[in-house]
Amino acid sequence: MRTRRPVVALGLLAAVVLTGCRTSPNVAAYIGDEQVTVAELQSAVDERLADPAIAEAVGGAGTGFTRQVLTLLVREELYAEAARRNDVEVTDSDVTAFVDAALAGRDEDELYAQAAAQGYSPEDVRESARQQLVRRELGAASGEDAGTDEAALRARYEEVRGSLEQIELGYFVVPDQPTADAAVAELAAAPASYPAVAARYPGEVALPALQPTGVAEVPAPLAEGVTAAAPNTGFSVTVPDLQGVVVAFVGQRITPSFEEVRPQLESEAATGAEEAGATVVDGVRDDVGVTVNPSYGEFSGDDVVQEAQGGVVDLLDDGTGAAPASGTGG
Repeated sequence: MRTRRPVVALGLLAAVVLTGCRTSPNVAAYIGDEQVTVAELQSAVDERLADPAIAEAVGGAGTGFTRQVLTLLVREELYAEAARRNDVEVTDSDVTAFVDAALAGRDEDELYAQAAAQGYSPEDVRESARQQLVRRELGAASGEDAGTDEAALRARYEEVRGSLEQIELGYFVVPDQPTADAAVAELAAAPASYPAVAARYPGEVALPALQPTGVAEVPAPLAEGVTAAAPNTGFSVTVPDLQGVVVAFVGQRITPSFEEVRPQLESEAATGAEEAGATVVDGVRDDVGVTVNPSYGEFSGDDVVQEAQGGVVDLLDDGTGAAPASGTGG
């Protein structure tokens, strides 16, 4: 036993020194107690470059593409740690449902082709989706977001319903004020005649039929009159640099129902949850610490492995496909 103790002690000392310095040439990055080895990184790079579309997009193997892949591997470890710490689970079926919803009926192959053109694999797209869902779950668990359940969405609807009001609005230009007065009177007597009356005065500044218009979208010269107008009434106004007189007609004021704006409210709530969740991930990153082998660059505060300042990569952005990314190319 006496002959073995120095060996064990030296082994422990070596482990302590290695952990403190975190500079093993066989390790590409340390994420807390986890590691991305150089072999794992190379395998991940080779796996992606096996796709001809990715290889063509990035120009083959190179430092820039290697950093991009290392970024993905580091972020995957960070999100996995954040999920473990906060007892959050996102299943493969959750990811599939999220991607399908984001595509909204568009071709999945088109999304993956767009991703490949940026140097990302289908698995990268799914992992990006997984991380979005993790952020949402973390945000909900933190209590910092407004919430995405039924009660929270309805409460938000009541807060914003005033700003959601739309006005049925029409306008056209007539030659002079007497004509304008006559048109306003005709429309007041028969609101349904707006299309026929407007058709007599075609032009670039004209709406052939009443259009639902948000309060904030009403043209500035008409805003005051529209605000004051009762439903199914009109008014006229002269506008500088515009020949003639503008006749405006206000139909019904419409407030979209909760169900009509629910998708918008859900999207807004999800964004808030993701922002709150991202803060949680940032805290985990700061706690565990990330060290990148200097031969690959550095790890910045925005989770991007780089040699120069760049930005965070999101592969799935509300179903629009792959977003531009920094660090691609050879």
